[in-house]
Amino acid sequence: MTTIDLISPEPPKRKPEWLKVRLPSGESYEHVLGEVRRLQLHTVCQEAMCPNIGECWGAGTATIMILGDTCTRGCHFCNVKTGSPKGEVDWLEPKRVAEAVAELGWKYLVLTAVDRDDLADGGAAIFAGTVRMIRKKVADAKVECLTGDFAGDLAALDIVLDAQPEVLAHNLETVERLQSSVRDRRANYRQSLAVLEHAKRSGKVTYTKTSLMLGLGETEDEIAQAMDDARAIGVDIFTMGQYLQPTKRHLKVQEFVTPEKFARLKAVGDAKRFVQVVAGPLSRSSYHAEQAFV
Repeated sequence: MTTIDLISPEPPKRKPEWLKVRLPSGESYEHVLGEVRRLQLHTVCQEAMCPNIGECWGAGTATIMILGDTCTRGCHFCNVKTGSPKGEVDWLEPKRVAEAVAELGWKYLVLTAVDRDDLADGGAAIFAGTVRMIRKKVADAKVECLTGDFAGDLAALDIVLDAQPEVLAHNLETVERLQSSVRDRRANYRQSLAVLEHAKRSGKVTYTKTSLMLGLGETEDEIAQAMDDARAIGVDIFTMGQYLQPTKRHLKVQEFVTPEKFARLKAVGDAKRFVQVVAGPLSRSSYHAEQAFV
C-alpha cells in the first residue's frame, strides 16, 4: 500500500501560470448564482471549489449536486462536507432542479451527488426521479449522471440506468496503487470498474465515462494502465485534470503536471480509441461535458 503525506512542514507549491484563472463575474454568472440560491440547490462547482466556475457559469452551465451537501464519505482530496445526513431526503429537489434547467435554458446538465451510504438505495431513486423530472420539463435536455459506487450495489445502479440518462459517469479518481491513500476506505478501484462495466453492459446509456486526477504521485505507465482497464470494459470517455489541494487538511500536490504532459497523455488515450479523451490542467470530469454530443 502506498501512502501520501496529508500535511507537510514544507510550504505548499506555488501554482504555475497555467493554473491561474480569473475570479468569477459577469451577468450570466450572477444569473446562475441567483437561480441556484433561489431554488436552494447545491452545485459541485461551489462545494468542490472548481477552478472553472467562472467560465462555466459565465456560459450559463453548471453541475448540480443533489441529495444535500453532506457526504457520508471522507475522501482525502475532496472539499465537500463530510458527516451523517441521518437518512434525510428532500423529495421536492428533483422538481427544483428541473425548474432550474428550464429557467436557465440548459440543454445539457451534469447531475452529481454526495455519497449517501445512509440510504438503502444510496440515493438512486432521487437520481432517477430528477432525470425523469428534467425530461418532463425540458424534453430535449440531455442528462449526464455522475454517480458514486452505491457501495457496489448494482441493483441501486439499475434504478439510475432505468431513467436512461445519456451518460453514466463514475470516477476512478486515481490510479490503482494510490486508491487507499486518496479515496475513502469504502471505495476501491475494482468496485468502480464494476460500476462502469455494468452501466455499459446495460445498454441503457449512450456513453460511459470516467476521470483521473493527476499530480498525486502517479506514473505515466500507471495512467496508461488505468486507460487500458477502462477501455477493456467499454468506457467511452476518459478525462484527466490537475489535482488541486483545497485546504491544508487535504492531500498535498505532488506534481503540477504541465500542459505538454497532458497533451502527451491525451495522445496516449486517443490511440486507445476512446470516443473522447479530455486532458488538461483545468479539466474536470464534467468540464465541457456536452462536447461528446457535438
